[in-house]
Amino acid sequence: MAASLLPRVASMLAAATLLLAVACHKESENATPSNDDLSVLGALPLAAPAPASNPSSPAKIALGRALFWDPVLSGGKDVSCASCHHPANGYADALDLAIGVNGTGLGTARHFRQPNAIPFNKRNTPTVLNSAFNGLTNGGSYDPTRAAMFWDSRAQSLETQSLLPIGTLEEMRGTACSEGAALDTAVARLRRIPAYAALFSAAFAEPAPVTATNMGKALASFERTLLATDAPFDQYLRGDKTALSAQQVQGLNAFLSSGCAKCHSGPMLSDYQLHVLGAADNAKNAASDAGANNSYAFRTPSLRNVALTAPYMHSGTLPTLGAVLNFYDPGRGAPPPANPHVAPGQRDPLFPARVQDPQAIIAFLQSLTAASFDRTVPAAVPSGLPVGGNI
Repeated sequence: MAASLLPRVASMLAAATLLLAVACHKESENATPSNDDLSVLGALPLAAPAPASNPSSPAKIALGRALFWDPVLSGGKDVSCASCHHPANGYADALDLAIGVNGTGLGTARHFRQPNAIPFNKRNTPTVLNSAFNGLTNGGSYDPTRAAMFWDSRAQSLETQSLLPIGTLEEMRGTACSEGAALDTAVARLRRIPAYAALFSAAFAEPAPVTATNMGKALASFERTLLATDAPFDQYLRGDKTALSAQQVQGLNAFLSSGCAKCHSGPMLSDYQLHVLGAADNAKNAASDAGANNSYAFRTPSLRNVALTAPYMHSGTLPTLGAVLNFYDPGRGAPPPANPHVAPGQRDPLFPARVQDPQAIIAFLQSLTAASFDRTVPAAVPSGLPVGGNI
């Protein structure tokens, strides 16, 4: 009789062991990450430092806000910075590839007017929210004059970045003037507007303050106010352990264990390095986008407010966060990159091998969305043109 009980006892012990293992796994999933685990991430500072060459002032910020929303800077006076970086879309545009010159409408409703000979912008529009922190990583000093901008890091600092779209054909310039004349054309227009003469004089104590350099400084000063630093994840890292739900904590653990933080690290959840991933090209582009130095490398985007800025990747080809996680882990095996120009061996070695618990990771990514940021749309701009351009 005792012998007949042995199989039953063994079975009960096995079941108990399995239940214990499942319970331990669940406990591990929901456990508060250790300080060591979280050390690869970080809460955002509450303010963004300005370079010594461009200290902030209320007058500069007011001028920069006006310039940001005024289509007078564009060749055809139809596009402003806000056309593609609008607060209604998390200061992005909700499109796979941006529509600048000769576009009309806002967000997903934006389209080209006809007839049209202007191409789509080559890459997906990054948000300018928190762009003042670009380049910020854990440890080391932060130099705003060396902050990486654009998908290929071709510009450093907001001062430099803010002027480049004005001379780009498909973004703001159009065919009204040459690339070399675009900034001079914008400056000449501003000098003819008395309200801008007053704004520039208030912001810059110079005999002739209306210059392209000062235009870039004012735009950068305004963009450094577009901060979103009160996300639940920031509150969690600052000590409020109730700021994240149980599923979001589970997602944070899965984010770390899946290796996402190998690239998406620091306070901005970006290492600001170039990586080859092999994301698909966008069919709207006439040619394949070879990225930085024709290597198919692109800069790691920040994940701050990522839930507000779909679609994703440099080409805008992944419509949802779920699609992004599927790209990193489409299933068992080692599928080739989605881009035929990138061989499997070229893909960055930090590319995740598996993505654990994607739904929980998505919940965690939503905790990176801040509630408070400047959504103000001015009632008018100094040029008298439509605020934001044709939107």
